[in-house]
Amino acid sequence: MKTTLYARELVDTLLEGNYPGSFHDPDDKINENSYNVELLIGKGEFREIFFDGVCISYGNTALKNDTILHFENSDEMVQMHFTLCGNIVTHAGPLKNFRLGYNQHNIIYDNRLKGRSELAAKQNMSVFAVSLLPSFFSKYLPEEPKVFQSFARNLDKKQSGVLTGNNLRVTSQMHLIIGEILSCKRVGIYKRMFIEAKVTELLMLQLEQMSAYEGEVFCSLKKSDIEKIHAAKDIILENAMNPVSLSDLTKMVCTNEFTLKKGFKELFGTTVFGLVETVRMEHAKKMLVDQRFTVREVSELVGYKYPQHFSYAFKKYFGNNPSRFKSQIDR
Repeated sequence: MKTTLYARELVDTLLEGNYPGSFHDPDDKINENSYNVELLIGKGEFREIFFDGVCISYGNTALKNDTILHFENSDEMVQMHFTLCGNIVTHAGPLKNFRLGYNQHNIIYDNRLKGRSELAAKQNMSVFAVSLLPSFFSKYLPEEPKVFQSFARNLDKKQSGVLTGNNLRVTSQMHLIIGEILSCKRVGIYKRMFIEAKVTELLMLQLEQMSAYEGEVFCSLKKSDIEKIHAAKDIILENAMNPVSLSDLTKMVCTNEFTLKKGFKELFGTTVFGLVETVRMEHAKKMLVDQRFTVREVSELVGYKYPQHFSYAFKKYFGNNPSRFKSQIDR
């Protein structure tokens, strides 16, 4: 399988991955690649982990300008896609104007899709994706409800598409598993066993959530209100370490507090405060993983006056206190 990613503004490709048909090498080892790039579009960090039937991709970029990334896949795959930060609009085959926004996930069947993704400037993009062979994925796809039956027919007919028309929110438990995969320090077969188990657990959480929310109306807002809610979210992301008050936020986007709160819950599955906490916690985790900051320094950098308050919030979000989390990384 070959995956190519390139920007229209650049002559050279940004990334070109060549994997055997089953993401499998002759020695049956887990394979890893990492890239740190600084290009016209901004700085980026990219990681790949792949083994038999599974390819994990993680990208974290800071964009200077509005960017269009073109992509081309030479084979078929089922992709568990998680947008942890930022917004992506994709145009490819049946995926016309498919938007996957902040803290949202979905499952996509990609049968040799070729198209483009649009990314907005002045925001961090953080995307985690797990590409599975259809044969690997199909053994875990339940027969009920109907949304799963429809997706199974797509796989049989080899028709690209998304599992559900409503993107769902990335839960704290999903964030925890993604963090465990990216920070795993095991090696060899033990790392492969650990990551394969975590991928299966992550897929289970996605399918459970999709089954529970089948047929639910996710947004009852008018288009103009949706645009205001997205504008409010952008303001929050730009000021997460020094949050804007709710009353000021409503004035800045010309809406009222009721619509803002209702819109956040419907569009992003969280509250305004919940979004602020998510951004702070994800930023804190990244600094702890970088290993250049102490817990006290991270606490101050993400806007907490007292380290004990930060520790409480971190443990509530990730299920582990920051000191223990950092010690596990350092081992």
